[in-house]
Amino acid sequence: MGLKNYMHKELIEAGCDEAGRGCLAGPVVAAAVILDPSNPIKGLDDSKKLSEKKRDILRLEIEGKALAWAVGFMTPKEIDEVNILKASFYSMHRALEQLKVSPEHILVDGNRFIAYHEVPHTTVIKGDGKYKSIAAASILAKTHRDEMMKRFHEDFPHYSWDSNKGYPSPSHRAAIQEHGPCEHHRMSFQLLPSQLELF
Repeated sequence: MGLKNYMHKELIEAGCDEAGRGCLAGPVVAAAVILDPSNPIKGLDDSKKLSEKKRDILRLEIEGKALAWAVGFMTPKEIDEVNILKASFYSMHRALEQLKVSPEHILVDGNRFIAYHEVPHTTVIKGDGKYKSIAAASILAKTHRDEMMKRFHEDFPHYSWDSNKGYPSPSHRAAIQEHGPCEHHRMSFQLLPSQLELF
C-alpha cells in the first residue's frame, strides 16, 4: 500500500521529521515540507528504507517541486542544555518558522510534539512510512544532516563521521576512547559504555 497524500485534504499540511536523535555527535536536524498536490513526487518513503543515492536524488526533487520546504537544527551545545527530545521539537519549530507558505496543519513523525504557535498538529507513529509529506521531511532531514557530518569529518577524520554520521558505532566509540570528545560531541550523552572512562 502506498503512502497517503495528506490527512486533511482541505488544509495546507506540512510534514515534519528529524534525523540524528540517537547520535553521539553533531546536530539534530529537522525538516518541514509542504508538498504540491499538482506536482507529485514518485518514490517517497521513509528515508531509512532508501539508499543514499536514492535519497540524494529525491532531495533535489523535493526541493524543486515542494510548495515550501525548510531545514532547522539544534547544535550539540543546545541539545545538552535542553535535552534531545526538546531539541528535536525545537529543530522542527526552526524549520517551520522558515517556510515561505504558512501551514494550517502539521503532521509530525512520532508520538509527541510541542505545539507550534496556534497551528493544529497530529503526531503519527512511523509517520514517515505513512504520509508523503513526512517521508519528504525525513529525506531532507537525513540528507542535510549527512552533508553536515561529512563536512565535520574533514576537520575530525579520526571519528569516521563520513561513514557512521555520528551514530554510536564501534569505530566511533573507539575513536572517542583514543582521542577524547571534540566540540561536536553531545556531552550529555553517554559517549562510552560506563566501564570505559575517558582518560
